[in-house]
Amino acid sequence: MHKLIIIGAGGFIGAILRYIISGNVQMLSKSISFPYGTFVVNVIGCFFIGLFSQLSETKGLFSDSTRAFVFVGILGGFTTFSAFSNETFNLFRDRETALALINIFGQVIICFVSVWLGRSSAFLVWR
Repeated sequence: MHKLIIIGAGGFIGAILRYIISGNVQMLSKSISFPYGTFVVNVIGCFFIGLFSQLSETKGLFSDSTRAFVFVGILGGFTTFSAFSNETFNLFRDRETALALINIFGQVIICFVSVWLGRSSAFLVWR
């Protein structure tokens, strides 16, 4: 139960940071055609999960609770794209190239199709 509270607190922080940073970047870009805010949040999240993963794996910097708070909570609330990217990086690092490519193409294509299916379902049910 303690770990769930830690993750929830981190998720709260990450979600708020995502909202603030993404919104401000999007506003500063003055773009209505490209999601600069989401793009920047994903890049920031990926940078920090890479930095913290390396420090955790090589320097033992984080305890289990701190990892849950930072990786799952803050970064997970900030962007799940960072977890996807880190897991894919680990597959490449472990020479699981086929699995890494399946992960990239599978998640991008299947998630895109899932959004389309969800939107199509809503359209058909609630037109």
